[in-house]
Amino acid sequence: MFSAETYQNRRKILKKNVSSGVILLLGNIENPINFEHNTYPFRQDSSFLYYVGVREPRLAAVFDIEENLNIVFGDELRLEDLVWKGRQETLREKCSKSGIIEVRPFHLLVDYIQLVLKKNRKVHYLPPYQSHNKILLSQLLDIPIAEIRSSVDLIETVAAQRSVKEAQEIEEIERAIQVSVDMHLLVMQMTKPGMKEYELVNAIQKFAADQCCPLAYPPIVTIHGEILHNQYRQHTIKSGDMILNDSGAETALGYAADLTRTFPVDRSFTVQQKEIYNIVLKAFTSARNMLQPGTRFKDVHLYAAKTLVEGLIELGIMRGDPEEAVQNHVHTLFFQCGLGHLMGLDVHDMEDLGEQYVGYTADEPKDTATFGLKSLRLGKALCPGYVVTIEPGIYIIPDLIDQWKAEKRHESFINYATLERYRNFGGIRIEDDFLITTDSYRLLGPELANTVEEIEGMRS
Repeated sequence: MFSAETYQNRRKILKKNVSSGVILLLGNIENPINFEHNTYPFRQDSSFLYYVGVREPRLAAVFDIEENLNIVFGDELRLEDLVWKGRQETLREKCSKSGIIEVRPFHLLVDYIQLVLKKNRKVHYLPPYQSHNKILLSQLLDIPIAEIRSSVDLIETVAAQRSVKEAQEIEEIERAIQVSVDMHLLVMQMTKPGMKEYELVNAIQKFAADQCCPLAYPPIVTIHGEILHNQYRQHTIKSGDMILNDSGAETALGYAADLTRTFPVDRSFTVQQKEIYNIVLKAFTSARNMLQPGTRFKDVHLYAAKTLVEGLIELGIMRGDPEEAVQNHVHTLFFQCGLGHLMGLDVHDMEDLGEQYVGYTADEPKDTATFGLKSLRLGKALCPGYVVTIEPGIYIIPDLIDQWKAEKRHESFINYATLERYRNFGGIRIEDDFLITTDSYRLLGPELANTVEEIEGMRS
């Protein structure tokens, strides 16, 4: 945990900006795999971690603004629990480390919230994503689950506060990135024809575990990089393939890293692979260089898309005016997703709060309809303290090509005959994590090889 003062200051800012009522934060529970006592690995809710810091299941925190109370509702271990788990710090001791002195049994939460409601006071809560917490909110507020309406004021306040990272948070993120860089170097050095994809995943998981780090998300390690979130890991790796490795570690405090590299299974890229890789690298570099406070991330995304189009025109795969092609979303045949996202306690930071609040503003809402833009998680202007990913890519998806070609879509921009030569190319993505500074940006963590020459050097 951070210092007690850290959590106290965070709660003080939160309560000041919400101004009245009661803030209710629900922690997560342990979820069963196949019976009650065989559970998935526990991960505490990130907002609960941010304001309370305690990583135990089945807790709730109440910050009563008018009464100036901070209470954690939860139960101490019983004697029969100690038989199985051994002597541990008490819940009261854990809460005191974040400056919360008052701890009450969990069953008293119902009475507390009911009394608040009887006094016609507002209960603010965040969107629940665990089924257990949806049911719990329904019971606490005495409303059907379908009528649960989270507090927009609280969502916007939490999103604004958590988006700007403290120096100690940046240190945690860079710890995660250091481990992740070493994971990626390990995979680059060990890959060889005849291996299975899952062998690389196993190596990643072991390396992270040896550093006492879980993974921030299920790793994407595949010879089919054109499948954006490919979780199939049974392919045999062959000469001529490329490996797309999208993986990141998470620190003990919950802070994430998110890196992607694409490299050849052989000692060097083929000519075709090198040409496409350099287009993606140029888009990555051009997008990175645009990062600064006040710049809309949506504009960075569109500029990266234009750079990709320019490179594809040079190869003869596309034609026409790059600006016009991007305006007509022609680039989405090759770049279907967003350029990046905020990152912190979640790899897609605060995704549970809603992208319309985290990545956009009421004045410039998210485009939820346009192919490509609807997958852009971040569009608003950047601010100092934001941590963002930059991850352009080119993904050659045969099914998508066939559909567009059959519809004769954008024939004036796409040379389908030339594109056919790349039909089984796969996909390439390059991704790093950046801090927005007061006047520019800073790469977080150690630099990981990203040029053709550097990567081929790792494969020698």
